[in-house]
Amino acid sequence: MSNEAKKHEGGVSYHIPGSEYFEKRELSRHAGVFSLWALGVGAVISGDFSGWNLGFAVGGWGGLFVATILITIMYLGLTYSIAEMSPALPHTGGAYSFARTAFGPWGGFVTGLAENIEYVLTPAVVVFFIGAYLTSIFGTPDAFQPVWWIIGYLVFVGLNVRGVALSFQVTVFVTLLALAILVFFFISAVPFMEFSKYAMNIGVGPDGAAVELPGGGGPFLPFGAYGVLAAMPFAVWLFLAIEQLPLAAEESVDPKRDMPKGIMLGMFTLIATGFLILIINPAIPDGAFKLGSSGEPILDGFRAIYGSGAAKLLALAAVAGLVASFHAIIFAFGRQIYSLSRAGYFPHFLSVTHGDHKTPNVALIAGSLLGLGVMLVVWYTQGGVKAGSFIGGVLLNMAVFGAMISYLLQALSFIRLRQRFPNIERPYRSPLGIPGAAATVVIALMTIYFQLTDPVYQTGVIGVAIWYALGIVYFGAYGRKTLVYSPEEEFAVKQREGSGSI
Repeated sequence: MSNEAKKHEGGVSYHIPGSEYFEKRELSRHAGVFSLWALGVGAVISGDFSGWNLGFAVGGWGGLFVATILITIMYLGLTYSIAEMSPALPHTGGAYSFARTAFGPWGGFVTGLAENIEYVLTPAVVVFFIGAYLTSIFGTPDAFQPVWWIIGYLVFVGLNVRGVALSFQVTVFVTLLALAILVFFFISAVPFMEFSKYAMNIGVGPDGAAVELPGGGGPFLPFGAYGVLAAMPFAVWLFLAIEQLPLAAEESVDPKRDMPKGIMLGMFTLIATGFLILIINPAIPDGAFKLGSSGEPILDGFRAIYGSGAAKLLALAAVAGLVASFHAIIFAFGRQIYSLSRAGYFPHFLSVTHGDHKTPNVALIAGSLLGLGVMLVVWYTQGGVKAGSFIGGVLLNMAVFGAMISYLLQALSFIRLRQRFPNIERPYRSPLGIPGAAATVVIALMTIYFQLTDPVYQTGVIGVAIWYALGIVYFGAYGRKTLVYSPEEEFAVKQREGSGSI
């Protein structure tokens, strides 16, 4: 076979490497259903600890509740679709490999780039919150926060580099710890619940902004239907990143059997914890109104139950949820960068794996340096401590916007694969089928529309547009000419061209 293959659709051409290319890019299989479940839940669990509650300020309790139902429907459509596609295309590429087969190389690249934005920026935002918590716990100066970020990346990138077995062991431990803290909170809060008084304590002032109703009994939808739309991006934080599980396909012992089970068990676990936190957390003092501007809703709840004297211990416990997501999403961006690099969409050197541990150490280091670099630039250009609102607003919104684009494209990929490639072996079939994927498309478009029209999100949208522009320029000018016939590409080419070889 020649070293340089003929051009394919989209103007791409393949470099056919020798066996040593893939020998330097081997992964090790380890994960079973339980490990996959822990990875999926761990990636998301920080969303139960912070972020979701900001929806109270724009939607009230009822607005956020209805928004969460809609977002849950979107994620069920998405996760069932992924549960079908992942064992049918059991490659590390995940979203990129689904879209690559469905829409060709440019579709694969655009989808992979959207997911890259989400996975590089989300842990950067999470480590910012970790640094804020640790600053409070240990009393370090605010200016010391970047040191906490660096320590966080060093520790958890190091754990991911040391091997997939250790990585999953840490994931299981911190995920179970975070869930135990949530269960402890739920049990502790029940005797203090007064739902009407505290959860329904939001009204609308003359200026249209939320006001506190001390006696509670406020309207279910204080901001009407608009409040539901406004709350949808915050409801996303209860499930954001569950879709990363297919990235572990080549490290799963039996992805065709275990991946659908791991994905859906994780999703149903998150539905349970998400609705419990939404019902219980605002139903105790100080109620939904104050939670609408809180950066630490569970910690506020613990203070209301146990008093501020135990605040530092409780804050340390709350860090467990953040750490679980930080560790799991570092795993995700390592595999996501690795897959796109192995196939040539990103520079090839990024996919070289560790000689002994068989982990994508170069991709892990590159992704962490990019995320940390963005954080440090923002910190020192936005005035240090004052940068918090920018990080929690613009960068967080960039991650959500990238995720929504990725969800839209993955759902469209599912529909196209069902329609155009019905003969692909599907060990698992989504019970929601094309209607479920279509619901994901509609709700994702609704969320994207609101993000485009909200001034708070527009700066983040510009940031995503710049990221996309740089990526597309690179791929159009160089990357599409140096693609490698990786497992994802081989599968896509065979399906799309109906040929056994190129």
